[in-house]
Amino acid sequence: MKKFSLKESVVMLIILLVILAGGVQQGLSPETPVLTVIALLILVAKIHGATWEKIHNGIKDGISTALIPIFIFILIGGLIAVWIKAGIIPALMVVGFKLISIKFFVPSVFLVCALVGVSIGSAFTTISTIGIALFGMGITMNINPALVAGAILSGAIFGDKTSPLSDSTNLASAIAGTDLFAHIKNLMWTTIPAFLVSLLVFILIGRGKTAPDFTKIETTVRVLESHFSISWLAALPVVLMFVCAWFKIPAIPTLFINIFVSTGIIFLHQPHVALTELATLMEQGFVSQTHNKAVDALLTRGGIANMMGTVSLIVTTLALGGLLMELGIIQTAMEPLIKRLKKPGNLVLATILSGIGVNLFVGEQYLSVILPGRAFKDAFGRVKLAPLALGRVLEDGGSVINYLIPWGVAGSFAASTLGVPVLEFLPFVIFAWMSPILSVLSGFTGIGLKMQK
Repeated sequence: MKKFSLKESVVMLIILLVILAGGVQQGLSPETPVLTVIALLILVAKIHGATWEKIHNGIKDGISTALIPIFIFILIGGLIAVWIKAGIIPALMVVGFKLISIKFFVPSVFLVCALVGVSIGSAFTTISTIGIALFGMGITMNINPALVAGAILSGAIFGDKTSPLSDSTNLASAIAGTDLFAHIKNLMWTTIPAFLVSLLVFILIGRGKTAPDFTKIETTVRVLESHFSISWLAALPVVLMFVCAWFKIPAIPTLFINIFVSTGIIFLHQPHVALTELATLMEQGFVSQTHNKAVDALLTRGGIANMMGTVSLIVTTLALGGLLMELGIIQTAMEPLIKRLKKPGNLVLATILSGIGVNLFVGEQYLSVILPGRAFKDAFGRVKLAPLALGRVLEDGGSVINYLIPWGVAGSFAASTLGVPVLEFLPFVIFAWMSPILSVLSGFTGIGLKMQK
């Protein structure tokens, strides 16, 4: 195959980005522009002499990186439905209405999700469990859904980024070649300021202009208490989630255990429930029938089938990313830039932009850490920056940005789970877009930037 030149690679990436962004801006489902881009890329690859085997290998290699996350998403779909049926999410909402200050609800959401995220090390699990309950409370309080989603995501991302149990944090540490806890400690130079800025903004904008409808809140609580079994048993799956995290049990067995225990709670409350009903529940999701439109809209969700839209987007997006890598387009576009970088500030900026670029073109948060990490590791050594500096930059510009990409794995998952489009909650995911900004400032000022000894 004829190798893509630098000019050809840059032009292709610009065309692909215009098609992807333009399609989403027009309100199209992201799968359509992604498939259009894949078709265009295959055509160009064939013109360059690529074999069908090479094209197929690119698609397969791209998809293979997300087989475990895809399986996790399928399990989460079943878990959400089971948690609602067992009364766990309704119970969390009822308790939340009684404990959380309505005046400071949005910053409270941010803090709760941050705490849970740090404890369990998974933003996806935080969003799909505690996050759904808090989201339902926010809607009941007449708070902007995008704002509530932004607070949930900001807290969950903070927790995922700073937890020693997080896959993405362990990955960034490994790619940079640093000790995990030294890596987490060094993250604080940008993570703590981003956390404080997020909290301040949520305090300032979280009050809203519309006063909470207390009648609606009281009605919602009554409906939840009359149609779901609200009891102390609801705390068991939540506690179990923390216990599994403490013993470092991976996500897949943790989700299976939680589904099993939650199903047991359903049988305790409804001994005569049929197995076929439970199977349908996990496959199709929970359908709320309280005759209260607001509650039914909030709690009709979950199910494996409802995750398939997210799964199809992930598969097509990663197929695109695999093709770009197999054809060498991304590598060719990055090479000249890497060779010219001789100042720490410029190098940090380029690494951040590369992480954002990989998120845009590939849509996978792990690859947004792996590819820039491998590409820029030697360059960091040349300008005497320590591996700890690289690890922090990879997280600030890589994994956290994926939640802001409509066709990204994390962004599409969050949008599907909470029911809010990425472009709507994007301005409110303050922690995610503050992290790269602070990282770039650190690069140019030298504050908190670790140099080699």
